[in-house]
Amino acid sequence: MAATTYELLKLHITPEKFYVEACDDGADDVLIIDRVSTEVTLSVKKDIPPSAVTRPIFGILGTIHLVAGNYLIVITKKIKIGEFFNHVIWKATDFDILSYKKTMLHLTDIQLQDNKTFLAMINHVLNVDGYYFSTTYDLTHTLQRLSNTSPEFQEMSLLERADQRFVWNGHLLRELSAQPEVHRFALPVLHGFITMHSCSVNGKYFDWILISRRSCFRAGVRYYVRGIDSEGHAANFVETEQIVHYNGSKASFVQTRGSIPVFWSQRPNLKYKPRPQINKVANHMDGFQRHFDSQVIIYGKQIIINLVNQKGSEKPLEQAFATMVSSLANGMIRYVAFDFHKECKHMRWDRLNILLDRVAEMQDELSYFLVDSTGKVVTNQEGVFRSNCMDCLDRTNVIQSLLARRSLQAQLQRLGVLHVGQKLEEQDEFEKIYKNAWADNANACAKQYAGTGALKTDFTRTGKRTQLGLFKDGWNSLVRYYKNNFSDGFRQDAIDLFLGNYSVDELESHSPLSVPRDLKFLALPIIMVVAFSMCIICLLMAGDTWTETLAYVLFWGVASVGTFFIILYNGKDFVDAPRLVQKEKID
Repeated sequence: MAATTYELLKLHITPEKFYVEACDDGADDVLIIDRVSTEVTLSVKKDIPPSAVTRPIFGILGTIHLVAGNYLIVITKKIKIGEFFNHVIWKATDFDILSYKKTMLHLTDIQLQDNKTFLAMINHVLNVDGYYFSTTYDLTHTLQRLSNTSPEFQEMSLLERADQRFVWNGHLLRELSAQPEVHRFALPVLHGFITMHSCSVNGKYFDWILISRRSCFRAGVRYYVRGIDSEGHAANFVETEQIVHYNGSKASFVQTRGSIPVFWSQRPNLKYKPRPQINKVANHMDGFQRHFDSQVIIYGKQIIINLVNQKGSEKPLEQAFATMVSSLANGMIRYVAFDFHKECKHMRWDRLNILLDRVAEMQDELSYFLVDSTGKVVTNQEGVFRSNCMDCLDRTNVIQSLLARRSLQAQLQRLGVLHVGQKLEEQDEFEKIYKNAWADNANACAKQYAGTGALKTDFTRTGKRTQLGLFKDGWNSLVRYYKNNFSDGFRQDAIDLFLGNYSVDELESHSPLSVPRDLKFLALPIIMVVAFSMCIICLLMAGDTWTETLAYVLFWGVASVGTFFIILYNGKDFVDAPRLVQKEKID
């Protein structure tokens, strides 16, 4: 079968070459990478020199060019997630980055530092949890897409046939992808979340699977990547598929999430919630139409569920989205606005049923994908719910989990797992599995985009809002605030480097990493800390007269508070901003 990659690999290293040996039964192929010329060739096992240093690896993630030259990135540890229709699914948990060069003596001190920073960026991306792969199954496509393919598609390599939106190492594999003869060494890797569970209801056993596929187009971190780009790619776009496998029959329900598809930004500026800015000169309809044209082609009908606030700073975005849908006047697209925070305030989460009731008929029209044990397609899913809030994380995940449960209820009844009139919510053991899996999915998506676990997961796990959940949300919000303001520039640069949005040029006369900080960036925080410290010292070392002490306290107190407000007023100058990415990508 052509659509497989090698599973068992050994890496043999010599000073001149890397030899990647295929150890699957009957395999004699060896991938040779010349560490000097960077040439990639296919050979056989007898060409491996006995002097080579050997180690097992579990896949080639790809290659990347940094200041010191090329690097080979390999998977060194993996864990088994489960089996998917007799195909094993793995999560990559550790990687190694190997330099082609044997020495760094050819680099200047500045180049050495830049190379170290670039390596730290690559390691940062690799340390974010959620890289999945299979050597025998195409994880990038939904069941419905895979059911509607040609014999030629089935014969393609996993890399050729993969949905490029979800191949996170596509840029790293560009050299291997150019040579079809080595494609069995090229392993497409998905970023997102996968969980699999063997479940039982009414004594009937079935497999329940949840897959979230993060798009690598317009990828990035929370406040630096919003809206859409000129190609219509939405920020934080995730395709989530829920699958049931029972007695040979397979059913799936697909949903998508993605940033509000107009040109807008929300750059961090030390404020807790920076005000969103809608671009006043961009051609919003062009990007909006490109986005939904592609969505309709891929998924069919689009039921938009916009969960943002309909007042305050989020209101203009809700209005813009509604206006664009109305102006496009496409019968395949329907728009539903639901002010999540207003409707569910005072812990009234039962009011989410208002939304579910509003879209119930639409969901029945969309249906779900079902194929029986003979391979015959019984029903197709005619479209998707496209949900969003501001981040497409917390509110979005809650709604997606409720829509997915409603679809699962219908699927299990049709498959004969649930009796007529029986409710899925009444199956305590399965409900626990279901809720925890969707909460884990929320955490995975949130960590990958916002840097922390998701908010509101207490509701997803338990079906109700709790005081402990509110406390955890407060803590996660504080961590998000810190990361968004003081470390997300580095995170954004790391993602852009990894995905190929920025390419390193060692001949570049001026390194983007060496951009000096404005003097006030360093001076004002120091002045604020010193002034505040002096204020405290004056209080602790009060003199003979309180008048004198009060004068000193007032002086240093005014100095510290004044400096604080100067910093806040110039907030955008104090945040950690990206240095590699082109400005138009993040504005």
